[in-house]
Amino acid sequence: MSKQHLGHTARKRFGQNFLHDPYIIDQIVSAIAPKQGQNLVEIGPGLAALTEPVCELVDQLTVVELDRDLAERLRTHPFLNKKLKIVEADALKFDFTELMENDKPLRVFGNLPYNISTPLMFHLFSFAGKVQDMHFMLQKEVVNRLAAKAGEANYGRLSVMAQYHCQVLPVLQVPPGAFKPAPKVDSAVVRLIPHQVKPVLVNDEKELNQVCAMAFNQRRKTIRNSLKKAISENQMIDLGINPELRAENLSLVDYANLANHLPKSDRV
Repeated sequence: MSKQHLGHTARKRFGQNFLHDPYIIDQIVSAIAPKQGQNLVEIGPGLAALTEPVCELVDQLTVVELDRDLAERLRTHPFLNKKLKIVEADALKFDFTELMENDKPLRVFGNLPYNISTPLMFHLFSFAGKVQDMHFMLQKEVVNRLAAKAGEANYGRLSVMAQYHCQVLPVLQVPPGAFKPAPKVDSAVVRLIPHQVKPVLVNDEKELNQVCAMAFNQRRKTIRNSLKKAISENQMIDLGINPELRAENLSLVDYANLANHLPKSDRV
């Protein structure tokens, strides 16, 4: 493993925690299983803990890095520089369709900064049609939310939208000691495989997101109250949805039905 992390201080504003455990790194690279000729994209390569072993297996990798110092290190790295296409950009705002080549779907991976992981997930979902799969190291709590089912306490808007776009497969758990500096929370790796065919029919994804946001922003209220500005109690009953339920009790199918029956005046 490279000692490049010496001399670089993790920056709090970028949420940097650098992976250094060789066993965990090997497990993650095995889960990604990079192959020659694939359109591989790493978000936040940091000190190249995943970048190096991936580049031992392939000749080309695109990395998206916001930290200028780290991007410069990669540019001058004696082994990696010939294999990397370095994009200095904020992944939260980056248009990932720019990385499409010959219609080869993207394979996206990364040890994501925990302070931006949820908004970044939502941003990446908008490119799901161009993506073969995604492998991310996240806070364990976020992986649990991505995979949560209706009725579970950590089920929320992220669960519904993630499962609308992708199959969610937790891969492995990672202890704090695998990082420097060690975070105060457990981490986990998740595999997200975008659905070829969505599990439910939704007329407008924005409306699905809107209904979920309204319901989960007031998750202690019944949906009769949290959604009253968007859809009437009688309409809920007509759709076979009990207005006494709370947001976490509704399935993806329920949210799709609600989104598809929003009155025209509420459509964004």
